[in-house]
Amino acid sequence: MKVRNLLTVGMLGVSLLGLAACGNDGGSKKDKSDNVNLTMTVWDNFEAPGIKKIAEEFTKENPNIKVSVEITPWDQYWTKLEAAATGGKAADIMIMHSNESHKYMSNGVLLKLDDIVENKDVDLDNYYEGISDLYSYEGSQYGIPKDVSTVALWYNKTLFDEAGVAYPDDSWNWDTFLAAAKKLTNKDAGTYGYAAANNLQDGYNNFIFQNEGTVLNEDRTKSTFSNPNTVEALQWYIDLINKEHVSPTLDQLAENDPQTMFQSGKLAMFTGGSWMPGVFKDNEYTLKNCDVAVMPQGKTRAAQLNGLGYSIFSKTEHPEEAKKFVAFLASEKGNQIQAETGTSIPAYEGLAGDWVKAYPEFHVQAFVDELEYGVMRPFNNTTIKWETYQAETLVQAFDGKVKVADIADEIEKETNKIIAEGK
Repeated sequence: MKVRNLLTVGMLGVSLLGLAACGNDGGSKKDKSDNVNLTMTVWDNFEAPGIKKIAEEFTKENPNIKVSVEITPWDQYWTKLEAAATGGKAADIMIMHSNESHKYMSNGVLLKLDDIVENKDVDLDNYYEGISDLYSYEGSQYGIPKDVSTVALWYNKTLFDEAGVAYPDDSWNWDTFLAAAKKLTNKDAGTYGYAAANNLQDGYNNFIFQNEGTVLNEDRTKSTFSNPNTVEALQWYIDLINKEHVSPTLDQLAENDPQTMFQSGKLAMFTGGSWMPGVFKDNEYTLKNCDVAVMPQGKTRAAQLNGLGYSIFSKTEHPEEAKKFVAFLASEKGNQIQAETGTSIPAYEGLAGDWVKAYPEFHVQAFVDELEYGVMRPFNNTTIKWETYQAETLVQAFDGKVKVADIADEIEKETNKIIAEGK
């Protein structure tokens, strides 16, 4: 996975409703010798080798089924997938994200996978709790867990050494973090201690959970945005910009995003996900200068969890072969390959240690340690809509024009309206 910024809601509802009338001229093909050729689409270059290796192992066991893995960059992935699905030409197997899952499940784009769950080709009990729920709709399963992700604290060892600051470890709390950020900020050099971006997954949700705050109620039917712990955590996070001045402003981050600043040595600390080791390993600067530690502790330890899923296009010409491949992808063997190649932390429990071994350059055990106290990404069938609204409304707080407390009730009320309209 790469950094997951909020996505703008597209016109899927209208365009995909006509999917049932479309045929599939693309995707899988069957040649004259009864061999089946399936296509799979992914968005991360660094993940592609691992996925291709899984596909190769699958073909060794199933010589009549070959799988081609296509790479579409994240910024184009969903636009291309929407167009392909609307035209009935989507890849047979696709990686699905929880940001988008409801739209594709509810519009007939994805194939039901209940049969491979019921016959135990796939056992959902093998995966980290909560991931399969991200890909379930109206009692049916439309995606099988691929991986699990957490967010940890990346840091620049060189900037820490130059400032005489000890590296972060599991003893750090918010006070330690802030004190270090102040020492690491050097306006003359154009360097900052941290980047408080208007970003949920990589940013403030983690601090909300550490402050024992919540975003939704337990059954995910109501917003809890006005929860005092939530408001307190968000204000503390935003104060890193406007009060403590240890973070660039949103305008500055619009010119150079946190990852770019971190990779160019202008950011001492960066909260990034377990999908970043492959990216930072391939970057000469971060490989030499950077490492990672668990998130600092607030009132409690917490980090946001998320996970991707394997899904099948509903109009694939070869649903049985596609389901057979998804079952292999989701198997212990498939997850083992995913771990050993460093593709991502497998959703299959018990294999994370092999993923750690794939990255001796960094202390990626931090991401695995966080699985013990991770909080699953708040979601329901309107998540992307209210997340987008929330982020847009919070801009005025990030810009220092209002306090979070001044707009918390408004955000909660409008979020509840969005949730109600989406039922």
